[in-house]
Amino acid sequence: MAAVVDKIMAPRSSDERVADSFDMGGHRPLPAGCRIEISGTVQGVGFRPWVYRLARSAGLAGSVRNDSRGVTIEAFGPTESLADFVDRLRAAPPPAASIRTLTSADIPASRVPSGFSIVASARGEDRRVSIPPDLATCEDCRREIFDPADRRFRYPFTNCTNCGPRFTIVLDLPYDRPATTMARFEMCPDCRREYEDPDDRRFHAQPNACPVCGPRLELYDATGTQLERDDKALRAAACALGDGRIVAVKGLGGFHLMVDARAEAAVERLRRRKHRPEKPLAIMVADAAAVRRLCVAPAAAIKVLETAAAPIALLPRRAEAELAPAVCAGSPYCGVMLPVTPLHHLLLADCGFPLVATSGNLSDEPIAIDNEEALARLGGVADLWLTHDRPIARHADDSIVWLPDDEPRALRRARGFAPRAIQIEHESPPILALGAHLKNTVALGQGRRVFLSQHIGDMETPEAVAAFERVIDDLRRMLGIETEILAHDLHPDYVSTRWARRAAADSGLATVAVQHHHAHLASCLADNREPGPALGVIWDGTGYGSDQTIWGGEFLLGDATRFDRVAHLRPFRLPGGEAAVREPRRVALALLWQLLGPEALERDELPPVAELPPAARPILGRMLERGLSSPVTTSAGRLFDGVASLLGLCHRVSFEGQAAMALETIADPTVQDGYPLTVGESAPDGPLALDWRPTIEALLEDRRRGIAVAVAAARFHNALTAAATEVARRVGVEAVALSGGCFQNRLLAERLAGRLERAGFRPLRHRRVPPNDGGIAFGQFAVAAARAAMKEDRDVSRSTR
Repeated sequence: MAAVVDKIMAPRSSDERVADSFDMGGHRPLPAGCRIEISGTVQGVGFRPWVYRLARSAGLAGSVRNDSRGVTIEAFGPTESLADFVDRLRAAPPPAASIRTLTSADIPASRVPSGFSIVASARGEDRRVSIPPDLATCEDCRREIFDPADRRFRYPFTNCTNCGPRFTIVLDLPYDRPATTMARFEMCPDCRREYEDPDDRRFHAQPNACPVCGPRLELYDATGTQLERDDKALRAAACALGDGRIVAVKGLGGFHLMVDARAEAAVERLRRRKHRPEKPLAIMVADAAAVRRLCVAPAAAIKVLETAAAPIALLPRRAEAELAPAVCAGSPYCGVMLPVTPLHHLLLADCGFPLVATSGNLSDEPIAIDNEEALARLGGVADLWLTHDRPIARHADDSIVWLPDDEPRALRRARGFAPRAIQIEHESPPILALGAHLKNTVALGQGRRVFLSQHIGDMETPEAVAAFERVIDDLRRMLGIETEILAHDLHPDYVSTRWARRAAADSGLATVAVQHHHAHLASCLADNREPGPALGVIWDGTGYGSDQTIWGGEFLLGDATRFDRVAHLRPFRLPGGEAAVREPRRVALALLWQLLGPEALERDELPPVAELPPAARPILGRMLERGLSSPVTTSAGRLFDGVASLLGLCHRVSFEGQAAMALETIADPTVQDGYPLTVGESAPDGPLALDWRPTIEALLEDRRRGIAVAVAAARFHNALTAAATEVARRVGVEAVALSGGCFQNRLLAERLAGRLERAGFRPLRHRRVPPNDGGIAFGQFAVAAARAAMKEDRDVSRSTR
């Protein structure tokens, strides 16, 4: 047995500090054997090297390997050492790892291997591993790239087992270098030694590279001519940014469009070229101190910014912040992020000022990931392209979080989070949920795990549809989940609905149509691991209702299996349909029409009427009178739009939610009273109707009297929170789920949650998935899973009669 121990510990020169754990007081008991199977996020996060070092320090023999279920360990040693080893595995995995299950079973110890090793990954059909997300640069790697004595000094692709690309380079599972876009880069002898040295933090770091053997930077102009390479390319890009030029920079999950965030003319030029005239732009800064100079950043915000996910955080902007006004476009909040890669760290250090870092795309298109594609698609936007020769396997936009009550909550779930599995409470069959039309994501899962994809975007362009299909193929192939059920939106003409019907026709799969607002309710319940029933206050812009009208100001009582529509906003029309979504003045006219009839067209003293060309007014009047091209809606989002126009804040929008943001921004948070918003019966035994007409009448009276717009905006918010709380009182269910895009409004969400709590209710808000349509796929999955379980229960019940 001593010979076995010597083999385990060989070579002795590197392991003298490790005791012979089989030698206890001169007695050498026969070793026991244990097979340990671990699932979760355990690949690409330094898990196997950590297991190796843990086993070696315990004096155990055996092996660890990746497989398509996760990680499998076979360990041999004294029973007490094995038990302690298992306890340590559970207690403190590597920072980026997440253990979902850990099971152990005894195995024969008749043939103890000579040493503990990491063996080649096993490939199988039953895949239960989580695809590892990308990880921002760790502190050790950051120190190296700024150390002139280090061989990776200023190398922009430095990484280790604790950081670097994962999801955006992996081509297949298990996660090993040959199955990544790093396969083409053969490691030099120095990198190979690190990769094979168990004491090195780059032990089995799959993207490991250095200036000798790894990816290289290149700088191009708009003609596709290469201007510089390597560090000269980086320095030239920094100089160009300092000169006010726009540079497309290839990051982890795609290109950023970058420009000096202090230079008003440069930022305005970026806005014109990108066709993004007013939506706030994200910025990247060098470190936490720079964040604090620009924003009000509590410790919780700094903590989330410095995590391996490195999301964008929406923080209050300081009035004295050295930022061009065009960056935030009037918003009191700033979307700020820290450098994600060594390239970003070096670029920020060379520039010495904050950089706008917005997605490298045109409006409504997915982010560009390929070098040639970026040159073509961004040819009219960027002046220079700082790129490299490591391919990106799939796009991943930056994630976005906000921190109400200092608790990080997702607004966009993408790089750093996706596609990490989300645990659900009950087993489900294999389901693919196809998401919403706007802010699309898809969800694939089975058992108790749901893989929510990265943000795909609005399904308005061929490029977006192609990205949608690629994401589906990606998840299916890598996870190896054979779908049985397709869940999709109730709207018959959505791209995702048509895709589901074609796929079902081709394969015979079952389909489940899920009403949009029911998906929001189910998403919030699953996000909070609540079974329901709950009252869902579901407020957003547009959703196809069960009655084939446009819903959006809904109160749904139910759970994942079913719902009842117990209340909604009073319906109004949208003259011109989609045109009214782009022009809040049309919505305002529709609200006035319900109050004043044709007289509304003559009220020139009101901002939305004054904004309408005289020739357009009679046309819109006929549309409203006859219902021509004027669909009926109960949308809370459109009600916000109409009120913003009535207050003269916003008559046309260039992005979703713009008018509502203006209304929230100007509202005086010290105002506590609100306008009347009547909660009454719309029909016998029918849903309650929230009549906004008294609200609009009171608002118009305030404006006639010269009451400040800030006061009127606050009173409108307070009217909604009071009415929603009154509905909750009448329904009488303790749990109240708040979901839908309107609950990205901090004032509305926090006022309503606080009011509900004071009234004795338990408000549920999103955490892991967004409240907007980015969480719809998760809700569709929950609904399809619940209905499948209900059907199975009925089938079992019938079979036992």
